[in-house]
Amino acid sequence: MDYLFNPPAPASVPVVGESRQFPVQRIYCVGRNYEEHAKEMGFTGREPPFFFLKPANTLVVVPEGATGSMPYPSQTANLHHEIELVVAIGKGGKNIAAANAAQHIFGYAVGLDMTRRDLQNEMKKLGRPWCIGKAFDHSAPIGPIVPVAQAGDIEHAEISLQVNGTDRQRSNVAKLIWNIAETIEHLSAAWELQAGDLIFSGTPEGVSAVVQGDVLVGQIAGLPDLKLRIG
Repeated sequence: MDYLFNPPAPASVPVVGESRQFPVQRIYCVGRNYEEHAKEMGFTGREPPFFFLKPANTLVVVPEGATGSMPYPSQTANLHHEIELVVAIGKGGKNIAAANAAQHIFGYAVGLDMTRRDLQNEMKKLGRPWCIGKAFDHSAPIGPIVPVAQAGDIEHAEISLQVNGTDRQRSNVAKLIWNIAETIEHLSAAWELQAGDLIFSGTPEGVSAVVQGDVLVGQIAGLPDLKLRIG
């Protein structure tokens, strides 16, 4: 097939213990999926899950043991970190029951949903989509994917984020409002999931701003750390 210009290389993420890469299709993100984070954002209760998307080319892929780099984005003075468990889908499907969701998961990774909070809040006030606050370039740093069999008890894993060595976020994946299986059930009712999709499952409380020069370390028990410098 001939193209008018060379198409970009497909986005992909390394897999622990595997020479082949995980090819990325779409990136789904779950909003306000930890109760304490929902409260700090001005909401309460177990509201129905909602989703937004990031383009696959917003990934900043950080190999195991390396320190990645993310440039401080334009048009914002309030860049926030959001540490998240990322679910990598290995088998697609539509209307997947929660009881069957585990069959569709390839593995897990540590991710960051970086957010231009001031732009997001401005769009919220105007009742407009807030892609500009969430889906900008380099907004989805991610570490390597660990296959399910090697990830341990991810449903009860500690999740945390440090900035310059100081705790900012600390919780447990067990505190998800909608757990991984329930999230897949809801998500696959709205979209047909495909192998290669990534799901950023939500962030716990403690989100706050970072500035140029800050070093972020995201940790989820059983997965490689995600280390990132804001450039």
